Amino acid sequence: MNNQEEKLKAFGRLMQIMDELRAGCPWDKKQTMESLRHLTIEEVYELSDAILNKDIDGIMKELGDLMLHIIFYSKIADEQKQFDLADVMNSESEKLVYRHPHIYGDVEVANADEVSKNWEQLKLKEGRNLSVLGGVPVSLPAMVKAMRIQEKASSAGFDWEQPDQVWDKVMEELQEFRNECNSAQGGAISEEFGDLLFALINYARFLNINPDEALERTNLKFIKRFNYIECKSKEDGRSFKEMTLQEMDRYWNEAKNL
Repeated sequence: MNNQEEKLKAFGRLMQIMDELRAGCPWDKKQTMESLRHLTIEEVYELSDAILNKDIDGIMKELGDLMLHIIFYSKIADEQKQFDLADVMNSESEKLVYRHPHIYGDVEVANADEVSKNWEQLKLKEGRNLSVLGGVPVSLPAMVKAMRIQEKASSAGFDWEQPDQVWDKVMEELQEFRNECNSAQGGAISEEFGDLLFALINYARFLNINPDEALERTNLKFIKRFNYIECKSKEDGRSFKEMTLQEMDRYWNEAKNL
């Protein structure tokens, strides 16, 4: 592993390359914060994929792409006399020191949960958010947003006491969803389904399960097994649509054992 001096040198090299690209590359010169935004989101998802696949080399490369984006945004802001990379890092350092009084002050905490609760309370004192839920980004994917909403509400003391209570709520919402499905009108099916998902996400939180990661792993598992069925149909010299459901199910079970 590199020492501190080598790490700083590598960081400086990347900054220098960014300066050169911004000055000489037609594509880099025309970029704005708005044009980079969707690319940054894509990079975050690529990092997420690498993490789920335990691809260490991929994680390293995707972190490099994200770091480049941070430098890119800071470079654009610096050109417009708004802020520079030093402002970004100093701001983050000051925030971390302030929000860790158990490290840089005399506050005592017993566990990570207390750290999290103190963190949210300090954010409110900073005045950045007018409410506990004010810091949840509007554009977050719905499942991730639900998880963050529940975590923040819990940090304010609004939470169930036992997992069994949450499970009872899941069953209650499931019954309401079934009742609505069986209703002649059925006008609130979507709303009841949303309530059921929210309750399941809440229960996952109590089990220390990240529901977004859990669902993505299931997505990847389904894709792998479905692709296996497609491959087998080709080996049999038949199109996928020619296979019976029983044949598909047999290959599906084979894929489960791979």
